[in-house]
Amino acid sequence: MAEKSQKIYYLCACAVFAALIAVCSQIQIPLPMVPINLALFAVNLAGVLLGAKYGTLSAIVYVLLGLVGVPVFNGFSGGAGVLFGKTGGYIIGYIFAALITGLFAKRFKESPVKLYLAMTLATLTCYAFGTVWFMVINNSGLWVTLTYCVFPFIPGDLIKMLAVVLISRKLMKPLAKFLPKQ
Repeated sequence: MAEKSQKIYYLCACAVFAALIAVCSQIQIPLPMVPINLALFAVNLAGVLLGAKYGTLSAIVYVLLGLVGVPVFNGFSGGAGVLFGKTGGYIIGYIFAALITGLFAKRFKESPVKLYLAMTLATLTCYAFGTVWFMVINNSGLWVTLTYCVFPFIPGDLIKMLAVVLISRKLMKPLAKFLPKQ
């Protein structure tokens, strides 16, 4: 495959995954402070299937679309107010989660356990960004923030990471002809 064609495929895949992150952001369980949604599932899947460069680019495109007001954030919201609001740290954390997952996925795609551990590190990084951001914005303590913003998410995120491992293993072969190794 020509390098130019390969790049076009990857850029199209970035757009598809940015859209997937947006759709998964809308599939949510409302909670008082921060809703549970499927965005991190899509972010990790982008990292695994597209790698660090293009998986991260997908998350960046998603964040930039939301920043300029496209209603891609949870609850069909968008704009700088949302990005710099109480959940903004988690949204920014998606970029770093995709990067971490993508970096490790390149090395660990063949090992489901190592891939799961890589996504665990990526998820913890997203939690760290979001938790610190939430604490600053809301002037709340660590324990209160963890109670609202981390503990309720752990069971679902563990299941989402398992789903990414299972789904990505099924998609790697068919996507390989369109998205060859970088």
